[in-house]
Amino acid sequence: MADVGGDMAEKELEKPTYGFWIWVMGSVILRLFFIFFFPENFKLSSRPEVSTPLTSVRRLAEGYWLKQSSMSPYAGSMYHGSPLLLSVLGPLTSQRIEGQSSHHLCSLVFVFADILSALLLRAIGHKLQKTCRMNLKRLGVLRPSGGRGILPCGDIAALVYLWNPFTILSCVGLSTSPIENLAVIVSLYGAVTRRVPLAAFGLIIATHLSLYPASLAIPLILLLGYGLDAPPLKIFLHSRDRGVETGSTFDVSKQDKLTRTTQLPFLWRTVLHFVFWLLLLSICLLVLCSLSLKQYGGLEEMFKRTYSFILSIEDLSPNIGVFWYFFAEAFEFSRNYLLIVFNLYILLTSLPPLAFRFKHRPCFLAFAYLVMSSIIKSYPSGGDAALYLSLWALFVNELSAMNNLFFILCGHIGFSLLSPVVHNIWIWRGTGNANFYFGNAIGYAGFQFMFVEESVNAMLDHDKALEKATSNHKLVTKSTLCVFFFDHYCKYFRLCMGFIYIIFLFY
Repeated sequence: MADVGGDMAEKELEKPTYGFWIWVMGSVILRLFFIFFFPENFKLSSRPEVSTPLTSVRRLAEGYWLKQSSMSPYAGSMYHGSPLLLSVLGPLTSQRIEGQSSHHLCSLVFVFADILSALLLRAIGHKLQKTCRMNLKRLGVLRPSGGRGILPCGDIAALVYLWNPFTILSCVGLSTSPIENLAVIVSLYGAVTRRVPLAAFGLIIATHLSLYPASLAIPLILLLGYGLDAPPLKIFLHSRDRGVETGSTFDVSKQDKLTRTTQLPFLWRTVLHFVFWLLLLSICLLVLCSLSLKQYGGLEEMFKRTYSFILSIEDLSPNIGVFWYFFAEAFEFSRNYLLIVFNLYILLTSLPPLAFRFKHRPCFLAFAYLVMSSIIKSYPSGGDAALYLSLWALFVNELSAMNNLFFILCGHIGFSLLSPVVHNIWIWRGTGNANFYFGNAIGYAGFQFMFVEESVNAMLDHDKALEKATSNHKLVTKSTLCVFFFDHYCKYFRLCMGFIYIIFLFY
């Protein structure tokens, strides 16, 4: 009966959901309404919560005008984006729809990027949900209803992305964040569907546009090597031992099959194929950039004006991050030291422990990496939150018991709404100072950190609950003790690094 129920649930998943497409059309209509009927009223392109020096279409238009005037697009301090993005979107900034203001064509491109991102998220969610149902069936913990209690995480993630206020503001606020988010989602979709060239292409483009998605190479390699998210291997081993203890011939044969399917080796051939495509596409990308900037300094000028600009934090204009205030107050002699501390903090305290602990859940690992990178980004925007919130929705079933979710979301929304208020008090009314806006940025970053921390704890609790459900007794083995001590080591190591980090900042 469970198999029949599972097949019926899979068929229901494949049925056309007309309600989903109604919500999609509603999001498109809402975006077009804002674009064409409120073109100049919101002034969103100048908001630091929406647009940054790297994602501003107005800066891109300035860079395209400089290039059309036979000057370097990086002349001055306006444009710091990709030369290829300048060649693609630049012509659209100079064309005007009859009777409409400029940049409408770019906005339409962003609408298309949002829709495509949502559809790819939906496909990723369906893959993850199908794999989740199959793993639960193998463990024998699937509900008698055949998994009908499992929420359609693909549809939820797509709708969260389309109706997220951050996504809508980024789309209508002349920000290139929808293009960056699309590149990240394409890389994940390529890895989930095992389209290696597509995964490499998405990662290269996302890294080229904003640099920080380079950390996603680790989840993508794990995704291609081990496969989609699944419970830890020890849970399958406990289930196998329980099947052997029953003495049933059917159970033993079933567990033998389970062992063969869960102890698959790491697919080095697929990973090497992925690395090959990364190198090939990187060379092609560098060649195209070199040809585009042949008369304006070549690749050296591009690296200096883009990646060096990101890492050295040259623009100290206020944003929703925390870097601008620290480096505006820091002494010049300590600037290089602080740059090293800020840029290496996430590499030392977050990426290795998370990769070790969640190598069996690479998609969730990608979500955690995106949240951490958005916290320590030199020029963050609301588009970053739109991306990781939609990826979080892919795990709505596993994270259903997440602690303090209501409090975290309320704090996230509260500080997001408070940001334009304190910015107006400081910049326009003059009744406040930079500490107002920086305090709001600290609170926003704090709730982001709480969000990813509680998500990680909820996923660990979910795996522990599966382990209890599949084993009648708790086996304390050497591997269990190693994982236990490693978890506590990661917590204390990150805590100590945080204290050292704060002491060095104040020093």
